[in-house]
Amino acid sequence: MTSPSDNREIRPLRAADAPRITGLLAELGYPSELAAVTRRLAVILRSDTQRVLVATPGDGSRLDGYVSVERRPALPHQEETLEITGLVVDATARRSGVGRALVEAAERWAVRQGLRTIVVRSNVVRAESHPFYEGVGYRRKSTSHTYRKEI
Repeated sequence: MTSPSDNREIRPLRAADAPRITGLLAELGYPSELAAVTRRLAVILRSDTQRVLVATPGDGSRLDGYVSVERRPALPHQEETLEITGLVVDATARRSGVGRALVEAAERWAVRQGLRTIVVRSNVVRAESHPFYEGVGYRRKSTSHTYRKEI
């Protein structure tokens, strides 16, 4: 889908996008090896529950950003949700509407999947992202700690 005002296209991820996704991950502070990103993207491309959408200028010359989403099934007392698991906009494209366009595209995908609720988690150290999410209609529900154990 193309946005007429700026000729931007939001499209599904392609395997050939791996090098540019690797660069965007590094911008976010997650430097990764291209081979590892390529492997992870191959799994996502085969998934029925995960999607990655990318923003490109109309000519497709670069990736200005991506949003990754995942369906999250829940126990019977909760409804299934869609979670935004990643949103990155290239530094040169920030504040141009790319992030908003990607979130809106993710929301449209959720509706097509029959989902009514979207969740996004934003690390407290990413203070610049908090007003963005609030500006596109998301409200802070809670704060939490994340624990991790390598096994």
